[in-house]
Amino acid sequence: MRMTPSHQDGRQATRHLSSRAAGGGARASANGSGDLLTHTHTHTHTHRRGREDLHPLLPTSAHPHRTPAIKMAGSQGKFDFAIDRGGTFTDVFARLPDGRERVLKLLSHDPQNYKDAPTEGIRRVLEQETGQAFPRDQPVDASLIGWIRMGTTVATNALLERQGERTALLVTQGFQDLLHIGTQARPNLFDLEVSVPEVLYEEVIEVEERVVLKQGGCQLPRKEPKRMVMGSTGDSLEVWRELNLKRVEEDLKGVLSRGITSLAVLLLHSYTWSAHEKAVGSLARKLGFAQVSLSSEVMPMIRAVPRGYTVCADAYLTPKIRQYLRGFTSGFKGGLQEVNVLFMQSDGGLTPMEQFCGSRAVLSGPAGGVVGYAVTSYNPYDKKPVIGFDMGGTSTDVSRYAGQYEHVFEATTAGVTLQAPQLDINTVAAGGGSRLFFRSGMFVVGPESAGAHPGPACYRKGGSLTVTDANLALGRLLPSFFPRIFGPGENEPLSTEDTMKHFQQLTQEINDFLSTSQSKCSTNGSGVMHNDIAKVVKSKMSVEEVAMGFIRVANEAMCRPIRALTQAKGHDTSQHVLACFGGAGGQHACAIARALGMKTVFIHKYSGVLSAYGLALADVVEEVQEPCSLQYEPGSFSELDRRVDLLSQRCQGALRTRGFTSTQIQTELFLHLRYEGTDCALMVTANGYPSNAQSCHSGDFRSAFNKRYLKEFGFTIADRPIIVDDIRVRGSGKSGIKSLSHAEAGSFTQKPTKMTRCYFDNGYLDTNVYLWETLSCDHSINGPAVIIDKNSTILVEPGCVAQLTAGGDVCITVGTDTQCALGTELNAIQLSIFSHRFMSIAEQMGRVLQRTSISTNIKERLDFSCAVFGPDGGLVSNAPHIPVHLGAMQETVQYQIKALENSLKEGDVILSNHPCAGGSHLPDLTVITPVFQPGVTGPVFFVASRGHHADIGGITPGSMPPHSTSLQQEGAVFISFKLVSDGVFQEQAVTDALLAPAQHPGCSGTRNLHDNLSDLRAQVAANQRGCQLVNELIDTYGLAVVQAYMGYIQSNAELAVRDMLKDFAHRRRQHMGSLEVESEDQMDDGTIIRLRVKINEEEGSAVFDFSGTGTEVWGNCNAPRAITLSALIYCLRCMVGQDIPLNQGCLTPIKVIIPPGSILQPSQNAAVVGGNVLTSQRVVDVIFRAFDVCAASQGCMNNVTFGNDKSGYYETVAGGAGAGPCWHGRSGVHSHMTNTRITDPEILEKRYPVILEQFSLRPDAGGAGRFHGGDGVIRKLLFREKVVLSVLTERRSTRPYGLSGGESGAPGLNLLHRADGRVLNLGAKTSVSLEPGDMFSLYTPGGGGYGKVEGDDPDSKSAPPKRRRLNESFSERGSVFEYRRAQESV
Repeated sequence: MRMTPSHQDGRQATRHLSSRAAGGGARASANGSGDLLTHTHTHTHTHRRGREDLHPLLPTSAHPHRTPAIKMAGSQGKFDFAIDRGGTFTDVFARLPDGRERVLKLLSHDPQNYKDAPTEGIRRVLEQETGQAFPRDQPVDASLIGWIRMGTTVATNALLERQGERTALLVTQGFQDLLHIGTQARPNLFDLEVSVPEVLYEEVIEVEERVVLKQGGCQLPRKEPKRMVMGSTGDSLEVWRELNLKRVEEDLKGVLSRGITSLAVLLLHSYTWSAHEKAVGSLARKLGFAQVSLSSEVMPMIRAVPRGYTVCADAYLTPKIRQYLRGFTSGFKGGLQEVNVLFMQSDGGLTPMEQFCGSRAVLSGPAGGVVGYAVTSYNPYDKKPVIGFDMGGTSTDVSRYAGQYEHVFEATTAGVTLQAPQLDINTVAAGGGSRLFFRSGMFVVGPESAGAHPGPACYRKGGSLTVTDANLALGRLLPSFFPRIFGPGENEPLSTEDTMKHFQQLTQEINDFLSTSQSKCSTNGSGVMHNDIAKVVKSKMSVEEVAMGFIRVANEAMCRPIRALTQAKGHDTSQHVLACFGGAGGQHACAIARALGMKTVFIHKYSGVLSAYGLALADVVEEVQEPCSLQYEPGSFSELDRRVDLLSQRCQGALRTRGFTSTQIQTELFLHLRYEGTDCALMVTANGYPSNAQSCHSGDFRSAFNKRYLKEFGFTIADRPIIVDDIRVRGSGKSGIKSLSHAEAGSFTQKPTKMTRCYFDNGYLDTNVYLWETLSCDHSINGPAVIIDKNSTILVEPGCVAQLTAGGDVCITVGTDTQCALGTELNAIQLSIFSHRFMSIAEQMGRVLQRTSISTNIKERLDFSCAVFGPDGGLVSNAPHIPVHLGAMQETVQYQIKALENSLKEGDVILSNHPCAGGSHLPDLTVITPVFQPGVTGPVFFVASRGHHADIGGITPGSMPPHSTSLQQEGAVFISFKLVSDGVFQEQAVTDALLAPAQHPGCSGTRNLHDNLSDLRAQVAANQRGCQLVNELIDTYGLAVVQAYMGYIQSNAELAVRDMLKDFAHRRRQHMGSLEVESEDQMDDGTIIRLRVKINEEEGSAVFDFSGTGTEVWGNCNAPRAITLSALIYCLRCMVGQDIPLNQGCLTPIKVIIPPGSILQPSQNAAVVGGNVLTSQRVVDVIFRAFDVCAASQGCMNNVTFGNDKSGYYETVAGGAGAGPCWHGRSGVHSHMTNTRITDPEILEKRYPVILEQFSLRPDAGGAGRFHGGDGVIRKLLFREKVVLSVLTERRSTRPYGLSGGESGAPGLNLLHRADGRVLNLGAKTSVSLEPGDMFSLYTPGGGGYGKVEGDDPDSKSAPPKRRRLNESFSERGSVFEYRRAQESV
């Protein structure tokens, strides 16, 4: 979300402020009263006219007969208002009684002039248009108003700033910390502080109650029969503990006495049986709670954690919305009782003011923009999909429309995961106010923003360089067209001088770096000496080249999510129209469209206020949804049809009460469908799939689901039952306006307002400047040109042609890119571009693998990595980052190069997983494909994908045995296996190899051959996509250039690590006088891991010597060399503290010595499965201890597996994080080499024979200190059937160390509670048969403390104070972000 305003965002203080594209953040205005823009459209003017019933991209003759617009009841002859209230600016679109349109922009906060911006906007329009006086100090007469539609960031800002209502949470007993733990994954992989937004509630009350789902195979001994109830899904439930309302009443009275009046209620399984929640809610309302939100009413969907976050957000935000609405309505006579007031929801639909609530309001502002471009830009005749591109100040919103709004049903905003229908709006960290940096030879844009104050350097308030400044420096923003509202007195023009001064300083810094780095570079990955290349490096960069470089880097940063958003669902990015809005987007639209291969850019006449205009175009929406557990099969169709009819009637009835007739109401049915046994559910509509004899009455959902599944994932699962998880009906009351104005043709040649000079890739070019208001629809404008509007500046780049449409909008035809020749010499701008391009290749490979794989591990848990390697096998890019994969794949590729030498040829693909060949553990299968170029001997690049296969044989299901003592017991082994030879997939050979472990005593071959083969094919397909993209890059730039920049990118990472080591050595020498550090720690069996590091301060290099480490062990905690390298890269990245390319350059300054035969470099047949998940954590602890970075985290992944002949389950469990020099350790979170999400309690109990009795934090498990360690967790599993339980854990006898006087964290504990009352300590590693009624209790280790406790320092013994900090930079959002976050959580 865009919280901190900067240049050019109209909603968030950064869109242009005046008729001449002014910058954001101003506190003054042209008339001194906060009115920043007022503009009226009449039928006689010749500019910015549009007929929205004429599609803007279609010639007039192509349109069919047009029908008049449907008006909302009571709007004829009155003023209608659509208002987008942003964080800094409020945009007003007004439709006047005579059909004219007005737009108005004013500051959202201007207490010296008015109390409320939307009210003030309405007042001004009424006063100016009627000629009557509407005094500011009196309520506005609402009799002239037909309707008001609003979008607001009130809820968003309250969430970002943590300024909602004081809230208490009521939750099922045993789960008081459920929402604190959440998914247990940390949001930023390399953030040792684990900065996590605080929970929204202030107090937690545990409720004595418990219901569980009935299971047919349950064998629990019964002392007394349980009460049975029926859930709304059709599931039967058992009431294990009746609700103790008396105790709840006592607790609630205590909460009220402490001044908390907002309540969120989350009881397990209330999505299907809500009686307990409703009883609690009724009691709370009787006691006087002002806001009571029940999870079963807010969003009745399975999965307690996101439902809990959602109900907390509802309770936390709804009172703030109500407070704002009371203030807003009080500004009108009669409180707007006779006016139809509607608010935009996150799903793109309008809802009556009284039903507007917190959980549906978070995207209220940006949703209007999506509706605006969807209605105005999409052509229903050619059905060409549209990408919405809303570039503001802090960030950019990207979305897609192809005839239907694309929704997500679970998304994270400001650290809170909301389970509610939301438009899929992807927010990325590049906007007009994004700051510019030069770091370790790399051009970097954002994510930090300059904000509205001080704003960009050109604002004259001492701000930093931003994207806005870069556009100004290149002549693309014209200060003479801006108002004089800048500077301390807010009465000065934009300052080109300040911008150029800052750029000159930065340019000098860049040139100094480039000149000094020439003599310091070492050999790059392609074997070319950097100092040889440096002889032809351009001596100096100009200010314009530097500014242009930052623009290109920003553009590439915005292209990546657009590619991901389209390609993730199987769409061709180039076959889209780019619909640009937001004040800053017009300056970048042509370049971004060209980079993505798009041919058309569309900019609506109201692009600067499109979110407000979209409100006027939107429909009133009523949605109802309920959970379901039916199979989609003929036996269920009658029940499914009955429930659909009931929900449809509810929707239609609600809309009729709002004045809509049956002809104005449309309903659409969605079924949330998934294949049985999978988690990948799709919300599917049957549009285009009429019903038949094998479907329900509402349509052929089976065919619709299978076709969409095939489109998104590349395959379907034949003969697999389809499950209906939820039924959703969306009813729409058609009420959007139609604009009747249009642009007129001109009989004269269009003349520019002035001529300026703008800088492009080929230097300065003469550039015509036009005012949009003077343009007519029959003239074309050839680029380069600048079109200036009331709210934005549009740059028409060379080779592009702009034309005004019949609707008064700008349509730009984008010409082909004239690629400038690029040499092999280092170009710092291209270094950043190539870094994005290489990373994009790895990301796109991952998307193909995820789409085409079949197993849960890869498709849904995203447990895989894809990477690009140089001809020497050195890692170039790896995305996303799974810690244990970081350096391991490089070892695998380099092993194959040495082993196979010149025998690799085109059409070959290699499969490997052996630890001696760079493998981590056997289930991680690595598929490697060489990339060849005509005329070149040997591979020019390699691409590889590593995926975790759920089973590859061995002594236990899942191939993760706790007691393995040899590699053969852990599954199938591949060293250099040709998976594809001469282009032919070797199915029989690989099948034989996967079944081969059965030859060993006690072992089985793979237990899921079909999934293995399917996923291996998917890995081959992902690699093929990588080869294609690498070759496209080579075709564009040439092999020598691509390989040269590969080397430069590796050197960039090398430089960042060298700088970190130099800085550490300098501080170490000053304080200790020695440049050697050492540390050691031990495994639970006493095996020592010892490290000595010797640092060369002058070179910024180091030797990491693990000599003295214990020998290979009898067991499976042996860690292959690749694991140590992965742990080392992870630690280096954490210590560098900034985003750097993670490639082989990270290890170039490092020499690693590992004694052969040790636990860190075992023999070829040593068991290693525990080394991957346990010893890797200890290696990290040892490295951080040597560098005094932070105390030890839990040092374990707490691997738990259980199963029987019917099902199997595997999880890793969170613990405490270590404290650091300035932070407390986070409690209940995964750390370091793992980041796995844990299964939601309701999903766990629905699918497996287990009841989760408790999942909470483990009090006082964290070590004491000035900064205390995080607490571990308590997790208790009660088993309902006979199962075999396996645990593979560490830190049961050793404690996570504290640092600098901090105390150690508590060790973990694995207890078994037998049904007969016995309690047994299972030890760290075991496998045991359990009976129904047995319970496993897991107590995970805490983190170590940091710093000595000073006296009775209370802060060292209690939880850290609640942080209610502002969103300090920016919050990503959307399906692309969720995908990346999910893959970093495995």
